[in-house]
Amino acid sequence: MGEPIGWGIVGFGWVARDFMAPAIRAAGHRLVAVCDPGADARAAAADLGARAHADLAGLMAEPEVEAVYVATPNHLHRGAVEALAESGKAILCEKPMAAALEDAEAMEAAVSRTGVLYGTAFDQRHHPAHRLLRDEIRAGRVGTVTAIRIVYACWLDRGWTAIPGQQNWRIDQAQAGGGALMDLAPHGLDLTDFLLDEPILDVTALTQARAQDYAVDDGALLIGRTGSGVLASLHVAYNCPDALPRRRLEIAGTKGLLVAQNTMGQEAGGTVSFIDGATGGAASLPFDTEASPFLEQVRAFGRSLRDPAGRDAWSAGRDLHTMRLLARAYAASPAHHPGYRPARSPVAPAA
Repeated sequence: MGEPIGWGIVGFGWVARDFMAPAIRAAGHRLVAVCDPGADARAAAADLGARAHADLAGLMAEPEVEAVYVATPNHLHRGAVEALAESGKAILCEKPMAAALEDAEAMEAAVSRTGVLYGTAFDQRHHPAHRLLRDEIRAGRVGTVTAIRIVYACWLDRGWTAIPGQQNWRIDQAQAGGGALMDLAPHGLDLTDFLLDEPILDVTALTQARAQDYAVDDGALLIGRTGSGVLASLHVAYNCPDALPRRRLEIAGTKGLLVAQNTMGQEAGGTVSFIDGATGGAASLPFDTEASPFLEQVRAFGRSLRDPAGRDAWSAGRDLHTMRLLARAYAASPAHHPGYRPARSPVAPAA
């Protein structure tokens, strides 16, 4: 790959600290600088040996920073991406692209105009289990694919925080752009495209605000269809207790069923199995259970930065299509609108 890549991070919150920074080191790259308005976040970055800046201009002035991971709240993605694109830095931006479709459209225009390497951080594309699934589909293991079914859920209450003192911006409409659907569904929409080599074209959804005491949706069901006719169903939720089974991916076909459990998410591991459509027999399929999707994503982005031949794997236009699907999904759910609140009192999971 050549010389290690110098990374910057904009927004040094939970995901950046617990997953991205370790992935940068594990990939053999360097975390050069961090930008965050919070003094505690800057101190945490300094403890890792990174230079800390309170504003984006300071990070962009760092000549050793070649690639920047944007991990701010969603409504701040646009400003960071537009500025970084003008500076010529490569950009890996957290999903969803933005809190609003018009911001995502402006981001796509900025990176197209400047020609910088841009990717949305759909790390599930890089999970070894999901790469195995795509290989098995391409090899004809399940025959003609008929459906993809995804459950990706968690428990996210009003007081949730991974870092003491940080507010839960994910439940604020203005900052996040939505709730469980906006946060979790992008992974399933993009992963369907990755696994099938074709995107979802038609989509509709129903949202709910059932168990949590905040305005954004705490659950959603989406159904979609690709151009060739594969059906996709996604159940995403902020109202599923974490002790329950809540991360499952199935690819159904005319010859069998591929099942991945506990592969959706930031961690390495999980299981993959194949159930034969003729015999009903089940077999486990091996894959690399040590490499996390974050690590593999950093490696892939670094390879593309060093070798332009690999840049076709990243597409702002493709990611903008995913944002448009999200906008259509929200528009299709009559219960959802800014300020929508549940009619019932919040509940908590059993102890």
